[in-house]
Amino acid sequence: MTTVSVRVPTILRTYTGGQSDVSVSLDDGATLVDVVAALDASYPGIGQRVLDDAGKIRRFVNVYVNDDDVRFASGLQTPTPDGSKVSVIPAVAGG
Repeated sequence: MTTVSVRVPTILRTYTGGQSDVSVSLDDGATLVDVVAALDASYPGIGQRVLDDAGKIRRFVNVYVNDDDVRFASGLQTPTPDGSKVSVIPAVAGG
């Protein structure tokens, strides 16, 4: 079994009962797509805020596995070995 911790941004904490960090347990060899699926199974609706209708990471959501931006790794196929830390960070615009 693999345990991955997920840092939840303030805007999505309504799905996690206010928790800023949650953990998901997965089978060995899990990837980011498995983390998102497990997260959504435990906290229904959060997956739709991270992924678009095509099942891709939303344009204005940044996701990191450990300190690596998954856009420059393998996207949703980025490996998430035991002890990984996933951070979901909505892009902020303004001016």
